[in-house]
Amino acid sequence: MLIRRDVYYSGDVQGVGFRYTARSLGRHRGVGGFVRNLSDGRVELVAEGEEAEVLAFLGEVDEAMKGYIRRTQVVEEAPTGEFTGFGVAF
Repeated sequence: MLIRRDVYYSGDVQGVGFRYTARSLGRHRGVGGFVRNLSDGRVELVAEGEEAEVLAFLGEVDEAMKGYIRRTQVVEEAPTGEFTGFGVAF
């Protein structure tokens, strides 16, 4: 089943390699979407794909960046099929 998660990370998440870590993990998992810094200091991550892959990917991001994340907000959205890969958005 395809799912989509929009995730907002707060904490010391900018300037620590968060986006590039997420990009690498997302590409390895084969999920679609993007990660980007927000002007308020948070990082936004949108992931879409097979449920098991998206959830495993988000778990890997949490584990890899756990020392920087203070708060995570997850929004469940309907998948759109708009992504062909996972990358960094600016």
